[in-house]
Order: sequence, then structure tokens, then C-alpha cells
Amino acid sequence: MQLPARSVSRRGLLKGAAVAAGTAAAGIGAAGTAAAADTSVTATAPDGSTTITMSLTGGALSWSARRRGASVVDTSALGLKLSDGTMLGRSGTLITNYQHWTVNNTWTPVYGRNAAVHDWYQEMRWNLQDAATLINFSVQLRAYPSGVAFRYVLLDKGTATIADELTTFVFPDSTLVYSYRDEDPYNPVAPGSIPSTGTSGTDTGPLTDLPLTATYASGGLIACVCESSRVNYPRLMLSSVSGQPNTLAAYLMEHTARGSGTVQTTSTVTTPFATPWRAVVTGSTHAELVDNAELVLNLAPAGALADTSWIKPGKVFRCQLTTADGMAGVDFAAARGLQYIEYDSGWYGPEHTTTDATKPIAAIDLPSVISHATSKGIGVILYVNPLAVPDADSLFALYRSWGIAGVKLGFINDGTQAMTNQIIAWARTAAKYKLLLDTHDDVRPFGYERTYPNWISLEGVRGNEHFPTASHNVTLPFARNVGGPMDYTICYGQSRDQTTNAHQMAMAAVFYQPLNFLYWYDSPSKYSNTANWPGLPWFDAIPTTWDESRTLGGAIGQYVAVARRKGTTWYLGAMTNESARTLSLPLSFLGSGNWTATVYADGTPGTSAYQTPVVVSSRTVTSVTVLPVTMAPSGGQAVVLKPS
Repeated sequence: MQLPARSVSRRGLLKGAAVAAGTAAAGIGAAGTAAAADTSVTATAPDGSTTITMSLTGGALSWSARRRGASVVDTSALGLKLSDGTMLGRSGTLITNYQHWTVNNTWTPVYGRNAAVHDWYQEMRWNLQDAATLINFSVQLRAYPSGVAFRYVLLDKGTATIADELTTFVFPDSTLVYSYRDEDPYNPVAPGSIPSTGTSGTDTGPLTDLPLTATYASGGLIACVCESSRVNYPRLMLSSVSGQPNTLAAYLMEHTARGSGTVQTTSTVTTPFATPWRAVVTGSTHAELVDNAELVLNLAPAGALADTSWIKPGKVFRCQLTTADGMAGVDFAAARGLQYIEYDSGWYGPEHTTTDATKPIAAIDLPSVISHATSKGIGVILYVNPLAVPDADSLFALYRSWGIAGVKLGFINDGTQAMTNQIIAWARTAAKYKLLLDTHDDVRPFGYERTYPNWISLEGVRGNEHFPTASHNVTLPFARNVGGPMDYTICYGQSRDQTTNAHQMAMAAVFYQPLNFLYWYDSPSKYSNTANWPGLPWFDAIPTTWDESRTLGGAIGQYVAVARRKGTTWYLGAMTNESARTLSLPLSFLGSGNWTATVYADGTPGTSAYQTPVVVSSRTVTSVTVLPVTMAPSGGQAVVLKPS
């Protein structure tokens, strides 16, 4: 249980806000009588690094954010539109009183980038009333060392129907945002220049998905817009605004991402009701942004599961669809330090036409494979299309009785309020039967791996199965992966790779992916001659979750270097774009004494990047060593650091 420490000044009571926000009894700041005078309030991170300001001017609400004196978001609009046309926060807004407090707390995740997460922020809340309708609502601001966040709370008891969110993000001149939609590549453009996309069956317009990264003219500053704690609410996209080149406006999705499912133009909620947090993760350097990603987790509800001992992150080998391949996959996983095998699409028949996911195809003797896996300490994960999940409770109960460890749901087309609730329900039901859940295709993170840590991974990205460019790969740590876990199959040893094998190897340390699929769709026999595959010991040894993580350097779309520790061993991954590059990385994070560095580096570049060999060497290093990391074009380097 988290018991936040608070710095409190008691001068009033904002009734109902604590209940609506899901927060323990709060310290109350200066209270005011209903007033419409122009005023502002600022939440400042306890270390002074970031601020978020809310202003009331002429009855209209606005917000802005800064990091170390530089503007992250200029003055931007706040507000909600209800289905009857009421626009809360746009005019006639009255302040009735406010709250403020500081929280300084540390909590322990079931797994993550770090063994402990520091939750340290100042919060400011305005209690507000719409003068025309007398509707009571609140806006909550938080400032962390890692960024800022805000959300709306409808305070009156009853129901409300939300038609739109009136939030905008106005960026400073010369800002670029890394726009993308569905599984498209990233496209750095001015905020007002997002291309129009969509079909007659989907949301259409100049729309971009979250997480959305922004870079600034100053060069060092970087920010990533995310959402957290999305419950009973549609997914947020952002839209360019005609005639406003620096502005992005909130867009609440009305369709599922690929146009299947019921269209929902409004969202009816039971009040009091808190919207999702709108988070802006920030960094004074690009590397710092990667390390500040836990802001999204801090904004999510605490863990809902009393027993999490059964939740085991790990590495996965995807098997071909026969009994023999499953048996061989189990043996390969056991020999190579993997924790799971998976039967993917087709194990119960064609996924888009077969709706019975309880009967394997004739080629798979599933009980025998499960029995063999259990004897070797390997878990089995099954892929299921949602068409075959009309009743998750009965299906997941059956899988549990079989001894299945997890379910990978494909073609999850997130977007509407109903789909948000469906995804959470799947996670909750999977937890009931002690099943891991991995959701694939067009689904985006919102911090709920904290609440239901069995929801261990999700896709929501242009995956490595597209064999993308190296530039795409070194964009992801600063964009999609900031939002949460990312299922991004590592395609080591593939002739379609546009990168070197060392680049693929480094992904295992660079990307945060607690359920990590390895070796693409290969057969174990491909790796029987281990001399041909010098990278295998790296994949054998590396874990998927960590005690400590540090980003050593990086620039979005150019390069990245991350070091992560499990126990006493550090794993360092570095990746570059299409340019050859040498980094000089101080190893000051190491403890005292001598350490042995096993280095997996690019050899002489081949005709194609994937033909570049992996060269293995070792050397002794200490905490004062500056390690030269030389990478070929589209290359990388992987390093294991152990105490001597």
C-alpha cells in the first residue's frame, strides 16, 4: 500500500474531490469564494525542474508547461464538451477553491525498468463551477521531475455524456512532432502539418497516435505526450488545427482503429468521474527522456492483484504449427535460457474464419506439447483472435485447466470507450485465471501494466516483422517505448533485416519489452551450429526486466545507448541509424574493482547490413573506463559487464 507523504496547508475543504480522483484524504490549500477574476496557479516539481501552470482568463481555462526555464507547451486550452453543447472551461468558469500538496513516495513494481519507482510530485487542483449550468468540475495538475500531467474530474453525482475534449497543445515555433498512425513509420513534421489519413470507416483527418514525441529548436529539450489511467473513455489522438501551425488539438476516437466495431460519438460515464491523465514526459536531453518514462506508471492506479507471484516476465520462442516443432521449441527454449514457447495464428485454424479456439488443428498434439514444456519448466502461450473470444471467462478458464501460461490476443483495434473497457476486462479476466496477456496490433499503452501486471506487453507500433530501417529502430526508445512495454520481435539472423546482427542484439537491452519474442519464425535447427551464431550467448543470458536502467546517450532517429542491471551484471546495448558511429561511453555506473566486458561488435561491414559479422572480444574495465563503442552503418553493439 502506498502512503504518500504530504506537505499540507489546511485552509478549506474541497468536498468530493478526493473520492472522484481516487486519492487518499488530501491536504487543502487556500480556499476562495466563487470568483471569475483572472488568476493562475502553478505546480512545480519538488526539484524545481518542471512547472505546469493553469490560468483563468475572462472565464476561460488554459495551461502551459516549462522545463528548466524553457517552454515545453505554450498557453493552450483546457475544457470538456458535453453532449448537450455545454463547454466546461471555455467561458463563465468560476473558481470555488483549490487544493495543493506534495507527495514523496517510492513503490515497488512487480517488474519494470527499475526495482523501485520514485513517485515525487507537487499537485494543484482547482475546484470549478460552470456559471451557466452550475456543473461542478475540477482540473488537477501535477509536476514531477520527469514531466507534467493534468486531468479533468466531473464532481457532481449522477451521469454525464462527454462529446469531446477541448484540450490543445500549442508548441513553440520550430517544434517538430514525430507523427505516426496505426503501424506507419514516424514522420517528423510541424504540428500543423500532420497528413490527413483515414477511411470512410475510421476516424479521418490530420490525426496522429500517442505516444507523440516533440523536439525543439533548442536541440536538447524533448517531450513525449502520453496518456495514463484510461478507463471507460476513448483513446486520445491529436489533430493538426487549420490555420494554427503550432497547435495540436485533442481528438477522442469514435471508431476502432481499423474501423471494426460500433461507432461511439459520445461517452456516457457515472459521475464523479476522472478522465485519463494527459502526461507530457520531458527530458533536458534525449537520453533523459528515456529514463523518465516511469511517469506514465506513476499516474496509473496501483496494482489490483493481491498475488503477483505467478507473473513471470521472460523470453519467448515462436513455434511452427506442428507437434514436432512444439517439442523442438521447448527443448530449444530450455537449452537457450528462454522461458516460453508460443503457438501463433493458425494453431486452431484460420483465425479470421475459425471462431472455436478450443480445438487445436490435427497437426498439433497440444496436451503432449504442454506436458513436455511443463517437464522442462517452460510455459506455453497461445495466440487467439478476438473473434474466437466471445466469452473470455470460459475460454481463459479452459486454458488455465490445460496448463497454459498466457494468451496473445491479435487484431486488438483499440479506440472507442467500449474497446478500452473490453481490453481492461480481458486483462482482469486473464488475471483471474493466472494468465499473462499480450495484446497485438493497434492498441496503445496507458499505464495499466501497473494495475494489472499480467498485461505484460502490447504492440501498437510498426513492428520489426516489417524489417524497418535502423532510423526507425532508434526512434522507438524516444517515442512509442516511452509510453510503456513494447512487443517488438527481435529478428536476429534474418536476411531481410536492414540492420546488422549486432544492431538486432542490442535491442534486447535498449528496448523495454518484458515479454521478449526472439528469433522471428525460425526453427531451432537453424542455430544448431552455434559457431555460425556468435550472438547466441548474449540472448541466452539477457533478462527482460531490470533492477536499474540508465540511458547513456542518444538522439531521436540517430543513435541510442542504454545500460541495464540485473543483480550484479550490466547489459549495455547501443544502436545507430544508417550512419557509422563511434560513441565514447563512461562506465561510471559500475561498482568498484575490475569488471570483465564481453563485447559483441560489428565486424567489417558486409555488402548488405545483415551480412556484417558479429565479432566477439573481451577486456577488463573499471568505473573510470570510457568505453569506445564503434558501430557500422545500421549497426550496433552489445556488451555484458560482470564483476571480475
